[in-house]
Amino acid sequence: QVQLVESGGGSVQAGASLRLSCAASGRTESTFVMGWFRQAPGKEREFVASIWWSHVITDYAASVKGRFTITKDNAKNTVYLQMNSLKPEDTANYYCAARRVVSGQWDYWGQGTQVTVSS
Repeated sequence: QVQLVESGGGSVQAGASLRLSCAASGRTESTFVMGWFRQAPGKEREFVASIWWSHVITDYAASVKGRFTITKDNAKNTVYLQMNSLKPEDTANYYCAARRVVSGQWDYWGQGTQVTVSS
């Protein structure tokens, strides 16, 4: 089992920055991919960004590319999402997730952290 705990959410004004953290524990493996997703009220959960544990391979949703950066600290078993130039449409509950590289399914999820951006 893998446990994921997010932190760092909050309420900010448009244009501000926030950094989310995801601390992983349990049976984390180098073959994992870590990801961030978000879900706004009344909308489906959507992919935001991902990074491989063992390589610097990242992927971003088009809506956040150039504004958000996903990084990792393997020594701390922590993944970060640096969010700059925040917009009101970035308001959502942000979830950390993990999956094995060979799996198409995100098997592990955190409880989420709320990000609210006001105009």
